[in-house]
Amino acid sequence: MSTATFNSTVLPSLAVEEAAHEAAAGRPLAAVTGAELQAPLIQGGHVRYANLDYGASAPALTIVSAYLNEILPYYASVHRGAGYASQISTSVYENSRDIVREFVGGRPDDSVIFTRNTTDSLNLLAGCLPQLDGKPTGEVLYLDIEHHANLLPWQGVPHRSVVAASTLTATLAKLREELSQGGVSLLAVTGASNVTGEILPIAELAALAHEYGARIVVDAAQLAPHRRINIAAADVDYIVFSGHKLYAPFGAGVVVGRPDWLDAGTPHLAGGGAVREARLDSVSWASGPARHEGGSPNVLGAATLARATQVLAGLDQDAWHAHEAGIRSYLVQGLEAIDGVTVHRIFSDSEDTIGVVNFSVEGFDAGLVAAYLAAEHGVGLRDGRFCAHPLLKRLGLPSGSLRASFGVGSRLEDATRLLAGIEELKRTGLGWDYVVDEGRWVPANDHRSYPEWAPNTPGTAGAAPCTID
Repeated sequence: MSTATFNSTVLPSLAVEEAAHEAAAGRPLAAVTGAELQAPLIQGGHVRYANLDYGASAPALTIVSAYLNEILPYYASVHRGAGYASQISTSVYENSRDIVREFVGGRPDDSVIFTRNTTDSLNLLAGCLPQLDGKPTGEVLYLDIEHHANLLPWQGVPHRSVVAASTLTATLAKLREELSQGGVSLLAVTGASNVTGEILPIAELAALAHEYGARIVVDAAQLAPHRRINIAAADVDYIVFSGHKLYAPFGAGVVVGRPDWLDAGTPHLAGGGAVREARLDSVSWASGPARHEGGSPNVLGAATLARATQVLAGLDQDAWHAHEAGIRSYLVQGLEAIDGVTVHRIFSDSEDTIGVVNFSVEGFDAGLVAAYLAAEHGVGLRDGRFCAHPLLKRLGLPSGSLRASFGVGSRLEDATRLLAGIEELKRTGLGWDYVVDEGRWVPANDHRSYPEWAPNTPGTAGAAPCTID
């Protein structure tokens, strides 16, 4: 079985566009670990893995990987250890707060609390909403476009939701109408859609929330790896994001924001380190980050997250945006040139997007297309409903779609390979038989080899169902 030639000759109409974008996006903007990983093809042979799934978890920057190896010998428990390694680890961990605060343009008194991930950060904040006599004093307002991380935590407290309109302008008008009715204490919004990559105007949203006496939290899990953010300048009260999307390993997350709610809120993890004094039947809780960081913290996760922010902060902003825009515009043009392929968006008037492209291929289940691209072309992307079920349903995609996402380690050839695979699928169909295993499409009779230390089975076991409407 032959493999496609992954260059612009597969789609001749894109030759001019590819040449135009090559200068800005032909090579990675920054080195990432695993950039030359070889993926086995189902028909035999190997090809460089085209990682177009940065939006799920981005590869670690090589600078961050090197930093990890440098500090790993000093890894020890933090805060209460008198030993040399513990003192170093404590210093690294606490200094990481200052680095992250600077990265997001935080105010001097903003708290920086390390968590497990963005979801954990938002759940923490949900426990810190103002209360009177044990009851929240206001509601949380959010849009229907949110990732579940910025949707589900608010369902346990008083809340309202707004169905986004077909334009950003009309959506902001709908939010204003809801806020004008009063009773909202927090507006929870995404900085950039994890489904389509469209960026929301966070400074304008912050001003809108404050006009009606509410605060704002921005889910920047997708935005932070693609754009610099200054929460003080934008007057954003809270921001949350994750290391695993920001080119850092170990899955640390963070919440940065005004300390009053955080210091008065319910401690997120009751345990050692979160208290001033513990008694057999009562406790005096600490204030500051310690209040919510009970137990041994993820020292290496926080340190590598902070180091990744330093690398991103050092990038040339124009080159960074041009690199990403070059890949995205080339990919969108190529997909729209293929008959039966639809590129999806939420707002008709959105002008700025991060490195995310959402699309579907007529006549093919999204999961099958993803499995085909991985097995026959060495391309990795995401399929499904992206933990944004209400939005996918409203977009008319109840069974899901496909998402290609990329970043500083990507190159234009990754997009070309994806386009070549889709074009070949539409022209000649599948080159292999596929079956559904544990709810996921996989190649039938898959005899590809895996690393000797890895389970020699397809990675479908334990997959989240995500099938019931």
